[in-house]
Amino acid sequence: MRVLRGIFIALILILLYAPMIVMLVFSFNSGTGTAVFEGFSLRWYKELFLYGGDMLGALRNTLILALLSSIVSTVLGTVAAVGISKMKKQWTKSTIMSITNIPMMNPEVVTGISMMLMFVFIGRILNLINSVNFITILIAHITFGLPYVILNVLPRLSSTDKHLTEAAMDLGCTSVEAFFKAVLPSITPGIIVGFIMAFTMSLDDFVISYFTNGTYQTLPLLIYSMTRKPMKPDVYALESIMFIIILVLMILLNIIQSDDKKKGRKAS
Repeated sequence: MRVLRGIFIALILILLYAPMIVMLVFSFNSGTGTAVFEGFSLRWYKELFLYGGDMLGALRNTLILALLSSIVSTVLGTVAAVGISKMKKQWTKSTIMSITNIPMMNPEVVTGISMMLMFVFIGRILNLINSVNFITILIAHITFGLPYVILNVLPRLSSTDKHLTEAAMDLGCTSVEAFFKAVLPSITPGIIVGFIMAFTMSLDDFVISYFTNGTYQTLPLLIYSMTRKPMKPDVYALESIMFIIILVLMILLNIIQSDDKKKGRKAS
């Protein structure tokens, strides 16, 4: 039984990570082919940084969009989580949480088309020349990033001592100061994890961006437009860099979550 279980887990890992390993290996291929590894070389990384203006520009756009949307999502999501945690009626809280989960559970193509229609409708009312642009894709990314922040901050708020605010106010703090000095430090791990998840989801998004971008070119959209013809290995080099960045972020996220769990066990 253990042998079968080990084989099953090995197959899953191979299916998940074999394509990424192949991409990493061929990003160092000295030849132009993508089927035969001709030798180790940094040729495609060099060409990426010297001649890959379009891809680097799309990468810059993607990073700007991901950073801005994740920052706004983190701020709004933290405020929303605090508001939800203070709700007294359970049915109200459950209803709000159900609404919050819709962007996560809803198929991305449905979310993308519905948001595009809403932006076009509003654009016609306001007589805008371009109904979809950078602002619309930013709003779209904030929308699907919010639930990840809320769902990571709420558990931290639930496990935080409810008397912290009262104790801080007894020591002379206002309600706002009590939140920033007493509550915020205890929920910071959840905020960081929510920010990282919102950032990675924005970095990776294609479907929603496709319907709401206008002329704003992100990296997933650019790569999609390049699939109609054979891709050069410099694309593999760029994707390998992004893969390593995401891998580092995920490792950081797991470290934060594990440290948070250890602190919770010690506190209990």
